[in-house]
Amino acid sequence: MLTILCISSFEKGFDFMREAKALDCRVILLTSKSLGGANWSRESLDEIFYIPDKNKDWNMQDVIYGVSYLARTENIDRIVALDDFDVERAASLREHLRIAGMGDTTARHFRDKLAMRMVAKEKGIPVPEFLHVLNHKKIKEFAETVPFPYMIKPRLLAGSYGLKKVHNKEEMWDRINHLGDEQSFFLMERFVSGSIYHVDTIINDKEVVFGLASKYGTPPFEVAHDGRVFTSKTLDSKSDEAKEVLELNKKVLKALGLLRGVSHSEFIRDENGKLFFLETSARVGGANLSSLVEAATGINLWREWAKIEILNGGKEYKLPKVENNFAAILNSLSKQEWSNLDAYNDPEVWWRLKKEYHAGLIIKSSSEKRIEQLLDEYTKRFYNDFFATAKMGERPND
Repeated sequence: MLTILCISSFEKGFDFMREAKALDCRVILLTSKSLGGANWSRESLDEIFYIPDKNKDWNMQDVIYGVSYLARTENIDRIVALDDFDVERAASLREHLRIAGMGDTTARHFRDKLAMRMVAKEKGIPVPEFLHVLNHKKIKEFAETVPFPYMIKPRLLAGSYGLKKVHNKEEMWDRINHLGDEQSFFLMERFVSGSIYHVDTIINDKEVVFGLASKYGTPPFEVAHDGRVFTSKTLDSKSDEAKEVLELNKKVLKALGLLRGVSHSEFIRDENGKLFFLETSARVGGANLSSLVEAATGINLWREWAKIEILNGGKEYKLPKVENNFAAILNSLSKQEWSNLDAYNDPEVWWRLKKEYHAGLIIKSSSEKRIEQLLDEYTKRFYNDFFATAKMGERPND
């Protein structure tokens, strides 16, 4: 029996743990103490251990001591990070305990937005002009040669946290000076306006065995910072648009060295039609995008990831049959504590979000035109029925 240690500082990954348990693994969860009351799928877990946290931040030395102590009595075969913030923690533990899987260097490529851009550029993958916020002479030169606006981004945060758009030198230096000693943990990048895509992928033995391309409605940055209804729609896999994005995604994952698992990558096509790589991560996409993938294709990314982790390059992995539907997702903060979605009763409604002060649903159809029609109609209705905004903090839990 394999023992899998799942690491998650946030409440997610239930289907991964359920699948691992269904495949006769011993499943142990290491999570934040602040999530002691979370609704974990406890029927899938043999043990739960809690790490003291401050806003989901962990003392890594305590984690290494704690897991090393656990390893005195548990033969840990796999260590899996269920959230983006845990990728480097899991890699450090694998390195320390000498357990197979993604090590520190590859993990850095999938967590550090500066590192992934440097590797991509080195491999000839198109990326917007960028610079490490470090040497002030180089920053001045960048500002003289690269047109504004810029995005100043934290290297290690996710989900649009800490991003700041600056439109001129004065705003740029205001932001940089505000960061103080944190400056070196940020990068600066030319802002590109255009259509933003995401690709959700399954990789086994360095080969992409599944990939689905989708296009965001309003860019995630605007959703998070300006307040919008979040939407995304899957693309026709046979279209030139999807094929180009999927091909660039393959090049990115090869360049960054992902051996096996899942990834969520983002790309942008500028107003001149050029496609750029934005960022990637070695995890399932957030904002319920895994459910969008499942609606369109029948593929549950969490469950397939669990199978691949357990096989670990051994017995041949076989992807289930992929369905060929179109799907779209809508998510919004809601002015209602519990949003009543009963009026959204078209037969294409496949899933409804059940979360306090949120409204969300997924629609599914064999007709792309029908999905586009419903997405447009439902988005307008969401603004009237539910839409609310809240100021986004610099970091999660701010």
